[in-house]
Amino acid sequence: MPPRTRHLLAAVPYAALAAAYSFNIKSTPRQCQNLDLEITGSGSPPYSALIIPFGATPLPNSIEARKITRVAFNGSETSASFQLKFPENSAFVIVVSDSTGFGTGGTSATVSVLSGDDGCFDPTTAVSPAFIFHTEPSGVLTTCDPSRIWWEANSVVGATTFQGVIPGGQSFQIPQGTITNITGQGTGFTWTPSVRIGTVMLLVGGDDRGLGSAGSGQYTLQQGNSNSCLNDSSPSSTPGSPAGGSYPTSTDGSGINTGSGSNGSHTNVGAIVGGVIGGVFGAIALALVLLFAVRRQRQRKGTKERPVDLLQDQENDATDGRPPEYYRPEPFVLPDPTVASTHESSFAGGVAPGLATRPSAEQRNSYLSTTSTSETGPGGFRLAGSSVPSNVTRKSAAPPMFRPVNIIQHDDAGPSEPPPPPDDEPETIELPPAYTNIRRETPEVDEDGAGPSGATTRVPQTAQA
Repeated sequence: MPPRTRHLLAAVPYAALAAAYSFNIKSTPRQCQNLDLEITGSGSPPYSALIIPFGATPLPNSIEARKITRVAFNGSETSASFQLKFPENSAFVIVVSDSTGFGTGGTSATVSVLSGDDGCFDPTTAVSPAFIFHTEPSGVLTTCDPSRIWWEANSVVGATTFQGVIPGGQSFQIPQGTITNITGQGTGFTWTPSVRIGTVMLLVGGDDRGLGSAGSGQYTLQQGNSNSCLNDSSPSSTPGSPAGGSYPTSTDGSGINTGSGSNGSHTNVGAIVGGVIGGVFGAIALALVLLFAVRRQRQRKGTKERPVDLLQDQENDATDGRPPEYYRPEPFVLPDPTVASTHESSFAGGVAPGLATRPSAEQRNSYLSTTSTSETGPGGFRLAGSSVPSNVTRKSAAPPMFRPVNIIQHDDAGPSEPPPPPDDEPETIELPPAYTNIRRETPEVDEDGAGPSGATTRVPQTAQA
């Protein structure tokens, strides 16, 4: 048989997936309480529902107390009620069928079981399937690649049946090809999954003891070497809204499926609340980060604008507001115009006070030096009335002349003032005369050797007897 023809035949079970009817879950699924189902639309009775466990068991020690349950509607009735013998916090999937085929009424999404009553199952005893089936490669189903489904022939009663169940999507009957016996792989057949990549699927097996008597296995379709087997009718997990109406999809009851057989949407309240809380905390964290950044920037700006003292440590700044010692101005003191004499006078009683300095103008006129020691009095000064033997006289050394001084006070504390305009003259400080240019005329000597006429030598009062 050509490969394309074989793929078309494999897709035949998927052709009648568009159901003319659906179902609703009328009560909240609770442990050991009744669960009510209702058919909507027009199907072909009798109807039946297959309750398939999904996911891991919540019981301690991983005890699996759930088993696949088939619920048959009476006659042509469109409603049914049964006791849900599943523990709380577990999940299951419902597949509704009629007389035309498996899964024609739709497949629910995963339904969560809430807390309820006790005593409808033994939480310490694990249930066992009627027989066990396997896949080859083990535990793997690959899109468009052949897989072998096999079992031990001596464990089966009558004919085997296998179904594919996609939670919230489509369910279908798996066609069995030629049954073969292979050593090490028992009895089985080859099936090429025409299911889209990444789809989560439950593989359900049974025999004459009922649908699902062999249990189920959960698989995720893997990428194969080719996608040539896929077409528009290939089943997937998202063909539309899940069947079953409104029912909890999380163990705390927050997630509610609001879908129906024809329309609806799935609102996950827990995800919405979690997103809002996360957004609020994220906004608070962002605000704190921005506040920290602004404060850090202000601190850096204040540090940059603070003046730096290159001569003084910032930590030792004066707290009284006064400038440091080397910033305090020191006045410029002019020198004393009185210049010390180069000739020290001594008297019998000691050094006369005031003679160590430059004499006044009146005293200077009488302090004449002479070469004769006999005509001089104490201190080397010529006595009054004595004659001068020669015309040569010598005055005491005159102090140097003072020149006008322009004083400029430099200010080291703070910025300097702008220079004066170029046309202004510098400030001049006027000082009194130093009287250093006074000269005495040479006295005339008479022929008789007398002293100069009209010349009088004044002896300091301190030198008189």
